[in-house]
Amino acid sequence: MVTGLVKTMEHKDLVREEFTRQANDYATAPAIRDAEHLRKLVEIVAPPADARVLEVATGPGHVAMAFAAVCREVVGIDLTDAPLKIAEKMRAERGITNVSFQKGDVESRLPFKDGEFDVVVCRFAVHHFAEPVKVISEMARVCRADGLVAIEDLIASEQPERAAYYNEFERLRDTSHTSALAMSELIKMMGAAGLEIVRFTSHGYHTPVSQWIKAANASLERAAKALAMVERDAEEDLSGARPVRIDGEMYFTYRIAMLVTRKLPLRA
Repeated sequence: MVTGLVKTMEHKDLVREEFTRQANDYATAPAIRDAEHLRKLVEIVAPPADARVLEVATGPGHVAMAFAAVCREVVGIDLTDAPLKIAEKMRAERGITNVSFQKGDVESRLPFKDGEFDVVVCRFAVHHFAEPVKVISEMARVCRADGLVAIEDLIASEQPERAAYYNEFERLRDTSHTSALAMSELIKMMGAAGLEIVRFTSHGYHTPVSQWIKAANASLERAAKALAMVERDAEEDLSGARPVRIDGEMYFTYRIAMLVTRKLPLRA
């Protein structure tokens, strides 16, 4: 138990270090700030206009501000100061008044009451959590009965050896990456938290490998190892990311799932 706690704390320190170092590159990465992608996320969640929304692991706040355009109030919480400063700067520059950002540990107990929010959302962060089950449980706790809990994240192959290969080169590129889950694993975790799927979709996001590496500001050594694994994947089809070289540039496909769930009322 103590060993597990120590590992979790060490990983949180690693997340702070990585997202402090890569804060600016991450905030401006096309996959993170893409307006059309953000619109689709808000559209599939379909929050009520009077909803109070929590975004877990808000980072630079793009998702929180997208929801603010259609909802009454949004709160974004994150572990790391650097992206929160970017989020607050953008909020002020855009004159958005119904969003607030705060620092907090999403893998501990969230600093909110049971059922405090109508919608709880988390985007592209589950694969950074050491304890995703705990985070999803906390997301469900702070959501009201019959409210919505939504997760968008990378998904890995349902075949363990292919998932392992994919997660290995993701960890080389970004040491804060823990594990992209298979969709079946993510669904099982959400179900165990008392959530019922109401909508879901999945798609691929074709991205240049050079851009993928730049967004994490990876060291030259780690970037070279990650690139070598991707190039081998292009030859041998080892992960499901389906790398391909186009006009001299290597691309691969992120597999992404969006799951919207309803929190079931407690039964007497």
